[in-house]
Formats: sequence, structure tokens, C-alpha cells
Amino acid sequence: MAEETKSLEDLGDALAKAEPAGEETGADLSTDISEDAPRTYEKVIDEQGRSYATGKRKDAVARVWIKPGVGNVTVNGRDQKQYFARPVLQMILNQPLAAVNRAGQYDVVCTVKGGGLSGQAGAVRHGISKALALHEPDLRPDLKQGGFLTRDSRVVERKKYGRRKARRSFQFSKR
Repeated sequence: MAEETKSLEDLGDALAKAEPAGEETGADLSTDISEDAPRTYEKVIDEQGRSYATGKRKDAVARVWIKPGVGNVTVNGRDQKQYFARPVLQMILNQPLAAVNRAGQYDVVCTVKGGGLSGQAGAVRHGISKALALHEPDLRPDLKQGGFLTRDSRVVERKKYGRRKARRSFQFSKR
């Protein structure tokens, strides 16, 4: 029967004996992977000085480009105030920029498809947050803490067979 290895050193010795002397395996046992080291993120900017990200919410998908500017927000070729007429939706769009004190410092151009206005506003907010984190990686912890980088995965529940809606049953009739 084979020898029992009781510790990691024994296992390392057993692997060293089993491995031919001149041949290397893909794994290096001496490599120390430290989980305490913080992950670093790099700037991602295209030739025109923009950062691109995709934001999603419900059925809406937003493609967002940001670049340094005066604070113009354009959605599907129209101004933010014209496309999202409700003040609540405009506030949702400006939340990530206000959270990191960058309001009025970036121009945002986005195209959004699918869903309703509320889902579209959430998708644009998600896209702005991701693009901002790519443009200025130092802002990522603040955006992450505010919950702006997390995709809101809640979607409408599908309608079930034999029911009126997703959960609502047909009205029961005794007679």
C-alpha cells in the first residue's frame, strides 16, 4: 500500500521525488499567493479619451461613453432632461457622479435599448459607474461601497401556466 502523507511538507517531498529531475511541471510549489495584496486596476481609455462600459437593469441595456467635459449627459441623441423627464430618473443618473464629487466634470454619451424608463435609467446609472471606475480606478472603492458597480439582477417574474399573472390565480367561483 502507498505511504500516507500527513503534512504539506511530506506532500511536497513526495511530489519532488515523483517528478523527473530535468522536467518542470506547470505548477510551481514555491509560489506564494498572498490574498492580502490589494488588486490594482488600470485606466482603460480609447484613442479619443473616452472610457466605455455597458450597464444593465431589468430588460434595459445601456452603452455608455464618458470623457472629461462640462457635464453634458446625452441619451439616445437627446439631452438627459428631455429623455428622462421625471426628476427622480434624472437624480438616478447623477447619483454615481455626485457620490464621488465629479458632477459637472464628465460628458456622458449613451445609447439605451429595451425596458421602460425606470429600467433604462438604472442601466445608464450602472454604465456610468462602470465607465467612471475604468476612467479613474481610484474611485472604484467609493463606487463599490455605494453599490453602484453591482448589477441589480431583479427582473420581472415570468407568467405561469394556469395562472392569470406570475402568481395571481384566476378568480375562484364556488357556483
